[in-house]
Amino acid sequence: MTRLHRPTAGFWIRLCVLALYPLDAVLFRLRWRGLDKVPATGGVIYAINHTSHLDTVLMARAVWQSGRIPRFMIKDGAFKLPLIGKILHGAKQIPVHRASANAAQSLSDAVDALNSGEAVIIYPEGTLTRDPEQWPMQAKTGIARLVLLCPDVPVVPVGQWGAQHLRRRKWRAFTRRTHQVLVGDPLDLSRHRGQPMTAPVLREITDEIMCRVRELVAELRGEPLPEAVYVPGKGSRGEHLPTS
Repeated sequence: MTRLHRPTAGFWIRLCVLALYPLDAVLFRLRWRGLDKVPATGGVIYAINHTSHLDTVLMARAVWQSGRIPRFMIKDGAFKLPLIGKILHGAKQIPVHRASANAAQSLSDAVDALNSGEAVIIYPEGTLTRDPEQWPMQAKTGIARLVLLCPDVPVVPVGQWGAQHLRRRKWRAFTRRTHQVLVGDPLDLSRHRGQPMTAPVLREITDEIMCRVRELVAELRGEPLPEAVYVPGKGSRGEHLPTS
């Protein structure tokens, strides 16, 4: 696959590309559609469902193939790892601080990146889906906060499927799985400009984005979209609630 656009990338991004390309090719057959829907320039938010830690490696390549340099919002713990942390810092990825005095800094860093015309990648669920059937679960509202702070930035919904197969016990060594990506049309959420960051507004924006992501995942799976969405609870508890 040829990159759609070729923005200048620094040493650390180039290093990641050299490392990830062969790894992706060895582990998966890549079946990606709609990469040309991503705006070539300007700030853009990718909203992606999360099924496996491996899908970050795959989505990094997909974003690169779409012609953008990815800036993932990643849990800050990864930045503390000896080698990986150095690479993440060098590649200018965005640490997400939770339940700390630095929590607001993550959002500020993402806003700065978007205002500089960069591509910010978010897993709105905040963690791997806990839905028993691997459907996208109810997302956290961080992405809605970002939308309200950058209302003119398009949100590109992305559905992906297949990376989760490698973390199942029945996986056999050297068996290449298929990883699918389907990129949807960018969402214009500028109508929310000026709205307050109240819980109902944040939930409305978040659910609108995730509804489109869920539709893309359903198309990839070739299955009807479930009428209920999984809402995680504390520990292993959770429940399915009807979508509005």
